[in-house]
Amino acid sequence: MQGNCVIGEAAIRAGCRFYAGYPITPQNELTEYMAEHLRKTDGGVFIQSESEIAAINMIAGASAAGARSMTSSSSPGISLKQEGISSMAACELPGVIVNMMRGGPGLGNIRPSQGDYFQATRGGGHGDYRTIVLAPATGQELADLTMDAFDLADKYRTPVMILADGMMGQMMEPVVFRKPKPRQYPECYVLKGAGNGKSKFIRGLILDAIEMEEHNWKLARKYNLISQKETRCEIHEAKDAEMVIVAYGTAARVAKGAIRRLRSMGLKVGLFRPISLWPFPTRELRELSEHIKHFIVFEMSTGQMLDDVRLALQGFANIDFFGRPGGVVPTPAELSNVVSRRYPQKDAYVDRFLRFKVVEGPFGP
Repeated sequence: MQGNCVIGEAAIRAGCRFYAGYPITPQNELTEYMAEHLRKTDGGVFIQSESEIAAINMIAGASAAGARSMTSSSSPGISLKQEGISSMAACELPGVIVNMMRGGPGLGNIRPSQGDYFQATRGGGHGDYRTIVLAPATGQELADLTMDAFDLADKYRTPVMILADGMMGQMMEPVVFRKPKPRQYPECYVLKGAGNGKSKFIRGLILDAIEMEEHNWKLARKYNLISQKETRCEIHEAKDAEMVIVAYGTAARVAKGAIRRLRSMGLKVGLFRPISLWPFPTRELRELSEHIKHFIVFEMSTGQMLDDVRLALQGFANIDFFGRPGGVVPTPAELSNVVSRRYPQKDAYVDRFLRFKVVEGPFGP
């Protein structure tokens, strides 16, 4: 299946019954899939909203009423949703937001990019809040992590973002859909009318400063718990590695191709792939630095995950960087050429395998 359709099918199987979205390339196939298939489910509702702002507030309302809800967009569309995401975090409403990243800033282009890392992992909107961010790298992970996203959103009553890119949304791969877990979401959090009991309400507007502070600390305790329990990563070819590439999503797929080339040259290079971008797998990366002292961060951006890698390693390892922003996707050959030139024990034997000239620019090769 095409990646965008994989997310749609996984969401429906996971129990998503409300979707609101607004068209934007390169995620339109997801909106089309939900339009065609969600209405066929029992109680499924699809709305093509009048704007991205409307879409995020619609899923907030559906979530408050107890529905598993999802919206999707691409980079500038996600920017418009930020106030709504902040409001959902404040009101502790579960929901899944999909971002198929494209080149930016501004309207940019429709090519795959990874320039939204800061926006996703730092909350993006106003106030003290965080959003769980999952970064799939394969079609199979698009399916699995979509189902996981709904479970995590319910478990912690918080928005969860799936951060992929235009290439992953458009590519086709074989996928096996697993059986979803039964939903566990207490009725006490659902607005279904008071009946004979006490009225229930959900609010994010708290005018008393002390009460607002208490609410912020309550959210902070929840985010701290998520940080301890929900980190995910993949470590590939790192047991004997002398240098490790840190990459996520499509960039990690490019990195695996480069690693095959590098190891054929005798260079011991591995991969550390964060799957949860927030919470970032700091402990797991720091443990690698106990026996590996050379890392290179590779992103399809000017370097945003680089900050989290620096925070994790805290000066106990050498950290290099290579990036291609604006929608450029480098080849494994290009990346292997860059890594081989920065390998800690490169010798004349390696030079014979170099195939591409690295041009030095003002910010690196």
